[in-house]
Amino acid sequence: MVGPSNAPYSPMIRDLPESERPRERLKNQGPTALSDAELLAILLRTGVKGEGVVTMAQRILKDFQGLSGLARAGYADLCSHHGVSEAKACQLLSALELGRRYSSLRPEDRPKISSPRDVYNLLAWEMSFLDKEHLKVVLLNTKGLVMGKSLIYVGNVNSSMIRAAEVFRPAVRENQPSIIVAHNHPSGDPTPSPEDAAVTRQLVEAGKLLNIDLLDHVVIGSGGRFASLKERGLGF
Repeated sequence: MVGPSNAPYSPMIRDLPESERPRERLKNQGPTALSDAELLAILLRTGVKGEGVVTMAQRILKDFQGLSGLARAGYADLCSHHGVSEAKACQLLSALELGRRYSSLRPEDRPKISSPRDVYNLLAWEMSFLDKEHLKVVLLNTKGLVMGKSLIYVGNVNSSMIRAAEVFRPAVRENQPSIIVAHNHPSGDPTPSPEDAAVTRQLVEAGKLLNIDLLDHVVIGSGGRFASLKERGLGF
């Protein structure tokens, strides 16, 4: 069995400030904000004596040379690692298989965005009840199929803070031709503010320079409410 390295004692999850715990960060910032090790730590749940679960996850990723190696691991390979029980090995293999199945979905099985309502339906469950503003980018291909989502900002969404390079970076990296921007209003009222319109104008112009279309900016409220800045002619 592969044992832990001779690294110094690492903190347990309970010793971390609540805001730094992987589960809390996932709930507050979304899964895209977490590192590979933090996501793996959530699946593993607990570490071992003298080794916190995040450090344990980092060790496992190092031993398998990253996610690609972990994805090729078998049941026996996982169980040979210190701290990985049969139950944890099953959880990891299940998560990896779900990821493989999602990545192999036929294009027609991916969500398609045809209206602001589709954007709301895609994001409402993860954005409607946040207590801070979160700005996300939805990547779309030429047929309007969702190719990915990325969390860009947490905090006030205003034109003085938003950097267009950060907003468009996922689309540039994934070579996708269009995006939709969405953010929530913690008040639950999705009425766009003047700052929302200013951000939209800024991003529309940046998209033209990058040859990436900003198709809409949707504000997510609560109780099924949302607002499309494109439909309201704000910033477009």
